[in-house]
Amino acid sequence: MKKNSKSGLKIKQILSVVFILIFLSTNLQLFISTKEEKIISKNEMQNEVQENIKIAENQVQEEVKIAQNTYTRKATLARSSVQRGQEPIKEVIEKQEEEKYISIEEIEISKTMDLTIRCGISKEDFKTLMQNLKKDTSGFFEENSDTIYDLCEKYELNEIFFCGLIAAESGWNISSSHRKKCNYISMMSKGKLISYSSTEEGLEAAAKLLHTKYLTPGGSYYRGKTLSSVQKIFCPNSSTWVNLVYGCMKQVLN
Repeated sequence: MKKNSKSGLKIKQILSVVFILIFLSTNLQLFISTKEEKIISKNEMQNEVQENIKIAENQVQEEVKIAQNTYTRKATLARSSVQRGQEPIKEVIEKQEEEKYISIEEIEISKTMDLTIRCGISKEDFKTLMQNLKKDTSGFFEENSDTIYDLCEKYELNEIFFCGLIAAESGWNISSSHRKKCNYISMMSKGKLISYSSTEEGLEAAAKLLHTKYLTPGGSYYRGKTLSSVQKIFCPNSSTWVNLVYGCMKQVLN
């Protein structure tokens, strides 16, 4: 009986070991299989990424080719237009720029106009206007036409208004007191004309004062953008100032 029981125990132990080995073998195969699947999945992802990169590179190359072809066509058209005697591209662009401007004859002014809106002509036409200004007997406006135009562009001033104001305050001949101090719109400090070192400095000081103090919302003297609005602070005790300035503006165009 003891022998039989011992042999039975051994059989059970052997069976247990066999079951354990089978269990371990199964799990090991599952682990290996899962790991292989992960490796395959990773390889597939890498292949997909590389494929997407290739597709993107091909698209970029195609777009570059299209851009190069477009540029080549434009250059060919430009050359052929010149060879056929047609206008070069540069001249076409210059013509388009010119179309932004109006002619001298189209300039419009009024007493209630917005003084911050440019008159709309080109610098060349403005210089022509100043050259033909009959009232400019001293040659001041013609001589400084470049500076006046550039300042009006910089400080958002109507050129006809700026010239009219200078003429109204300094006279068409530019009075000696204004000329000596390079102060052309009667800018005062403690009851005296402010002095500037050059014509350019005096004109810029005038344009800057009008822009920052009188014609820009929030400026200390801002009451609006018309002649009557400026007059309220600029020359408050004069009932003729608006008509004087506007009369000079009309003379600029006559």
